[in-house]
Amino acid sequence: MPELPEVEVVRRGLHEHVAGRTVAAVQVLHPRAIRRHLPGAADFAVRLTGQRMDAARRRGKYLWVDLSGGDALLAHLGMSGQMLVQPADAPDEKHLRVRVSFEDGGPELRFVDQRTFGGLALAEVVEVDGTALPEPVAHIARDPMDPAFDLDAAVAALRRRRTEVKRALLDQTLVSGVGNIYADEALWRTRLHGLRPTAKLTRAKGVELVEHAARVMREALGEGGTSFDALYVNVNGQSGYFDRSLAVYGQERKPCKRCGTAVVREPFMNRSSYSCPRCQPRPR
Repeated sequence: MPELPEVEVVRRGLHEHVAGRTVAAVQVLHPRAIRRHLPGAADFAVRLTGQRMDAARRRGKYLWVDLSGGDALLAHLGMSGQMLVQPADAPDEKHLRVRVSFEDGGPELRFVDQRTFGGLALAEVVEVDGTALPEPVAHIARDPMDPAFDLDAAVAALRRRRTEVKRALLDQTLVSGVGNIYADEALWRTRLHGLRPTAKLTRAKGVELVEHAARVMREALGEGGTSFDALYVNVNGQSGYFDRSLAVYGQERKPCKRCGTAVVREPFMNRSSYSCPRCQPRPR
């Protein structure tokens, strides 16, 4: 699933290409693409048509576009969802699920999703701590790139959660935006193993961990995000290049960039964790 840098890349593209444009027509080509919009495809199309798309926004890994009618168009990218801006006469993509055309006759917005794990929905906007958020996102914590992010409060929340440190770092209600890739990279930079109990995480190490998570995500954002295959792209269909800079994630058996020890892969929550056994010894 795309993490903060990848979603931010898409958000910037959406804001550049659709902000200020009014929807002329909506075509839902696969019902699973709007399954989170419970009233169904017809309601989704009717309610979105005629609305002006305003600012594209993000909290953590969650993406939406403000609409002139007061609701938000919430996008779940899932494992393979793509928000593409394409000329109206461009051939349809094989896995095109939703097409949005605009009154100005310019490029369309297309939602393409090979695996159909993602989708679009219209959501009511609510106010949380002075910030307007789509209701399904209201429980998500601020991310380290948010100007109002409170580092001390986030670290205190991580330390209070009685679990392993990687599980806590992935908890989007504590710190949002960090997924499996950037959690492993941040833990490597902090020299922590993901199984370290949060009860043994000092405040200083907690601050270091969150700061490294923010730093690695900013670096990834600067390279357009991380693309391991053709499924993650920006709105113009271009891949990111941060995978070339990863220290441990996906680097099984390759030498650690710091000490030369072979990176190991371990099972973690139906996924994998990557670490250096020398720099990040397992807790006893």
